[in-house]
Amino acid sequence: MSDDSEKTPLIFCDDGMEDDHIQSRATLRVQRPVYQTEELNEVTTYEYRQPNIATALKNKCGSFKPKECFQNAVPILKWLPNYKFKQNIMGDIFSGITVATMHIPQGMAYAFLGNLPPIVGIYMAFFPVLVYFIFGTSRHVSMGTFAVVCLMTGKTVSQYSADEDVVNATAVISHHYTPIQVATTVTFTVAIIQMIMYIFRLGIITTLLSETLVNAFTCASALHVVVSQLKDLLGLTLPRRKGIFSLVNTLYDVCSVVSQGNVAAIIISAIFVVIMVINNEVLKPLLAKKTKIPVPIELVAVAIGTAISYGMNLKENYGVNIVGYIPTGLPNPDVPIFSLIPSIIVDSFIITMVSYTITMSMALIVAQKDHYEVDSNQELLALSFSNCFGSFFSCMPITASLSRTMIQQAVGGVTQIASVVSCFILLFVLLWIGPLFENLPKCVLASIIIVALKSMILQFLSLKKYWNLSKWDGLVWIVTFFTTTIVSIDYGLLAGIIVSLLSIFIQGQKCYTCLLGVLPSTDLYLDIERYKGIQELSGIKIFHYSGSLNFASRSAFKSLLFKKTGFEPDVLYAKRNEEMELNQYSTSSEEVDLVSECIILDFTALTYVDPSGVETLRSLLDSYLSINVTMYICGCSGPVFETFKRCDRYQKNNNKFMIFPTVHDAVLYSQAVTNTKSK
Repeated sequence: MSDDSEKTPLIFCDDGMEDDHIQSRATLRVQRPVYQTEELNEVTTYEYRQPNIATALKNKCGSFKPKECFQNAVPILKWLPNYKFKQNIMGDIFSGITVATMHIPQGMAYAFLGNLPPIVGIYMAFFPVLVYFIFGTSRHVSMGTFAVVCLMTGKTVSQYSADEDVVNATAVISHHYTPIQVATTVTFTVAIIQMIMYIFRLGIITTLLSETLVNAFTCASALHVVVSQLKDLLGLTLPRRKGIFSLVNTLYDVCSVVSQGNVAAIIISAIFVVIMVINNEVLKPLLAKKTKIPVPIELVAVAIGTAISYGMNLKENYGVNIVGYIPTGLPNPDVPIFSLIPSIIVDSFIITMVSYTITMSMALIVAQKDHYEVDSNQELLALSFSNCFGSFFSCMPITASLSRTMIQQAVGGVTQIASVVSCFILLFVLLWIGPLFENLPKCVLASIIIVALKSMILQFLSLKKYWNLSKWDGLVWIVTFFTTTIVSIDYGLLAGIIVSLLSIFIQGQKCYTCLLGVLPSTDLYLDIERYKGIQELSGIKIFHYSGSLNFASRSAFKSLLFKKTGFEPDVLYAKRNEEMELNQYSTSSEEVDLVSECIILDFTALTYVDPSGVETLRSLLDSYLSINVTMYICGCSGPVFETFKRCDRYQKNNNKFMIFPTVHDAVLYSQAVTNTKSK
């Protein structure tokens, strides 16, 4: 069968088909020899690829270009010289002004989530953003505060910091770290982790956080944020809850003292929530039809709330809590507490994962709209430098904000020059305007946070979509959401990752398999359970396997093969011996056909095979040959075929795999061998 002149011609012809829908289709007619894969490789001069680390490193180093590498590390050197000033500057200016008006209320509000003074939120919109302007690759993301990340940082701050008047300090906080010191140390640690990820090109690690997991996690975290703001919304004084079940305990505390709420704070909160909801749901869509610039309702709320508080003296007359002292000027640079890093490394790693995943998600969304590329690893470098710089100036870890990013793009922002414009406006707030907000009621900031998180809380409705698309995705969502909500944010993220990996592993073990039959007069082999017009070939079982074949999946592969084909070598061997014994006492000359003559393994969808998988196939080959059954392999990809050949070099067994390029080649070869034997 190795001589090309003796190979069976391969002819496909569908002239006999009379269906009206396919009469107009051209008839396919192909004639070529039947090939084994190795023979086809010789004809086509196949180039074998041997894994060689030294060659790969040599090629990588040979392509190194210092100038290009430096420009990639500092993207501003690429895009700023090509900036179209006349076309883009006005859009960037208006966008920067609009985003700055959002930074002020959001920064002040989200700083409270981190258990820090409100001015910290303005610092975060100034110092790190200037660094991201130089090193970032996204043109539109608005860096600064983000509710979930600020809340996670606040959890660590509350755990390791102590106020000046703390008397019963535990061993953990015996050094009396201030909240600012803990927060800046977290930011510095996050910067270190991001730099390590950049050096080792570990941006791909965030793929562990799937869309389903992030959706559930952010939704549950938003609930944590809402519950944390209940005390300010209702004007209550509550103990600070830490550790697991903090949300449940906080709700219990709120319910216990809700009757003691401050009536003035409750009325103010209700009024501002209603006004902002009406603006977002009614006025904003109407104005969007006439102008791209939205009403800065949060800034308006801050201004009105401050004016009312100052005019009515809410703190003295009604006991409403206000923001209090806001310093002017830029903060003095301070070094993080390096001795605290080992204690907060785990929390910082979780914050890094969440922050980077959310930032990249925002960056990719806006980049897709404007058709440009975002470098995931360069973003790690940009975030690392930004957080490192910010950690010396009282900043928490920065993250991209969805609302600010969408506004920055919608208003007409084209590049990160919009962020620089925003920074200059915020500089005036830091130097002169900040103290004007000292009388701002905290319940107004809490109202801003609650309304801003509406879309994140409504993500709960997406559970139905994920459940309908995939039960595994639905399970990941449910576990992540409820563990994050009931237990804690850290355990919720960990539980979500574990369930996600478990789902991948289990689904990887449940590979798609089927038996194939042939569509008459064609070379098309299809699933016999799904296609009713398919015929099984006499004496041949064609087993299709989709997935990987390795040490972890080899047992499942054998079980599926035996179940689908019905031929398990040990069982058939015992059955054959039993039949042979019966035939010795039988007067009939007929022999019972116990097994199929040939099993063909269709590996067109085999993604990977390791030496353990090859050894499993070799064991099957030997077992089938012992009961007079041939086993062929077909449809291997180049890397899979090369793995078979490498394993063959170390195998002393004379039984070699017969590998064909297509199922049809293997079928025709098997039929030719059968016909030869019958003669």
